[in-house]
Formats: sequence, structure tokens, C-alpha cells
Amino acid sequence: MIALVIGGLSLVIWIGLVFAHGGFWLARERDTSQVPPHPSDWPEVVAIVPARDEAEVIGRAIGSLRAQDYSGRFRVILVDDSSSDGTADIARATQGPHALDVLSGRPLAPGWTGKLWAVAQGIDHAGVGPRYLWLTDADIAHEPDTLRTLVTRGEAGALTLVSLMAELRCTSLAERALIPAFVFFFQMLYPFGRVNSPNGPGAAAGGCMLVRRDALAAAGGIAAIRTALIDDCTLGALLKKQGPIWLGLTHRSHSIRAYDDAGVIAAMISRSAYAQLGYSPLLLAGTMIGLALVYGVPPLLALAGTGWAQVAGAAAWALMAMSFQPMLRFYRRSPLWGVVLPLIAAFYAGCTLLSAWQHMRGRGGMWKGRAQATGTR
Repeated sequence: MIALVIGGLSLVIWIGLVFAHGGFWLARERDTSQVPPHPSDWPEVVAIVPARDEAEVIGRAIGSLRAQDYSGRFRVILVDDSSSDGTADIARATQGPHALDVLSGRPLAPGWTGKLWAVAQGIDHAGVGPRYLWLTDADIAHEPDTLRTLVTRGEAGALTLVSLMAELRCTSLAERALIPAFVFFFQMLYPFGRVNSPNGPGAAAGGCMLVRRDALAAAGGIAAIRTALIDDCTLGALLKKQGPIWLGLTHRSHSIRAYDDAGVIAAMISRSAYAQLGYSPLLLAGTMIGLALVYGVPPLLALAGTGWAQVAGAAAWALMAMSFQPMLRFYRRSPLWGVVLPLIAAFYAGCTLLSAWQHMRGRGGMWKGRAQATGTR
């Protein structure tokens, strides 16, 4: 009886997720859908790239920005955050029709995360001229028409924020197994359709965010989120209070950072997983129970249960695998990965526990030698 109740609850949850959670799993919010006409004039834009020891990727990232096919005024600002590997020199060596300013970042100010402190300096240097600020990362390369796509959508919808979920690298076995699920879980937390609706939550993907400068200033500027470890979603929520936003998938922007083994991916996830839970042990415990119910119970009952409990488990597992298929197609991966989504979810649960443990040791949010989980280091 207990197995039937638990299996039935798991099945009900998956029915709700598939049919009543904003269609998060359909992956239909893309920069290629419902493309508006180009604006009559192209406003000024400044791209801001914070970078700390990014010699391996910075050349391609900055080169892709300087090569943008954009008719309006556009320049790139790189804020070099105390790099020791020649990041700034590699960036300066890139070529393109658009200007590049390289700033030497000031020492980290108390109460700021390193990335946001660098972004704030870039925004100050950009001045009040640009209508838009393109906030992008040092490990993201963009196709030449990316900026035109962002501005076109932003101008047509009078949006305060246009954000694209960059296509993450998916080459190694670890990446093929774990990366599509990363985006799937992100969409589960923040269904893009609801984010793009007037009354939905605010969110963004930090690798590519086009921000209205005046809207950001009205919201208090980057200083308003200076301690945020999950800065993209925090910024999305902040800017949605100023006006409509849009978030979608893209093949135009690509992550060029390699995650060749599961340990590197675990480090990436654990950097901010506990922050998503507000550093709450109670929410952590609830999350672990929830993950077990949603992802662990279906295969367990389907393989080892009996009667209607086994049927409920198998049905929930089938819904789970089915809901993963659009994301697998987006990343051009085998549909069979849907069957092992419970094991992938177990890996992510372990990363969340690791994140909490790191935070308790005072090493939460570790990035490039800085522990930033409290925003004070």
C-alpha cells in the first residue's frame, strides 16, 4: 500500500510537470521563433566582458564580439580581473571592425562577488551613451548576427532584458551525459514561457544578456545585486520589475569552455547549487527528499515493484524520459539518454550536497581562487 501511494504521488507530480508547468520541457522558446522585423535604426551598444585568467578562451570570445555584423555604434570592454596568464594581452591581439577597451580591474571591493565587481567597472566605463549593455562571459563565442538578433527582439518588444541560453559544449562523454540535463533542470526551475509572460518569474542566462541601460539604472544598477552568486537570475528578477524580459535557447552563442570530466562539471554545479536554496539546511533536506520522490521512485518501482505500484512507477519513468526528448534533440543527443535521467539527477543531487558541504567549510562559490558564497570574500 505504501509503495502504491508513493508511486501514485510520483506519477501525479510528473503529470503536473508535463501538462501544467508552463511547457518547460518543450524547448520552444528560441531566438529563431517569432523573429520581429529589424528596427529602423540600430542603437548604440557596449559589450562588457569580465575575465579572470581566461587565456584559453578569451581570444575566441573577444574575437567573436569584435566581428559582430552590427551597423550601429558598438564597442567591447574587457575588464581584466587581476589575471596572471596574459588574458588582457591575448584580447588586445584580436582583430575586428569594432573597438576594444581593456581595463585593469581594481582590487575586489568588500561585499561584492568578483564577477559583478568587474561588470560594475565596465558599466562605469561605458558611460551614459549606449542604450544597451551586452553582458557576456569570457568563455562564450557568438555568431556574427547575434547582436542584431538581440537588439531586434529588444527594440520590437520594448524589453528591459533579452537573454539567450548559450549552447553549452557537449563533446566529451561527461558533457553528453550531463550538460543537456543542466539546461533541462534550469528550465524546470524557470520555465522560459512563464519567464517571458508578464506575470511569470524573472530569470536570465548569464552567458548572453542584453540589458537596457536606463532600466538597470532605475533598478539600482549592478550594485543592487552585488552579493548575488546566481547573478543572472537575480538580475532577471530585478529587471522584470522595470518591464518585460525575454529568455530563450540559441545555437548562435556557444560556450567554449571544456568540461571534459564529471569532476569539472560537479565543480561548476556545486559553485552555486546551495545558493539556489538560500543556504538553508531545511530546504536542502526537502530538495533531497523531492529529488528522490521525483527521480528515484519511478525506476525503483518500475524495476522492483509489483502490481499497480509498478505500473505507476513505469508510467512516471516514461513521462520523465519523454519530457527530456526535446532537449536531447536540441543538443543532438541519443533519445536513450532519457532512460537514464534518474541517474543523471542523482549526480546533480550529489553536487547539491557537495555545494552545501563546501559552504559549511567556508569554501562556497569557489571560482578562480575566491570563495564567494557570502559575497564578502
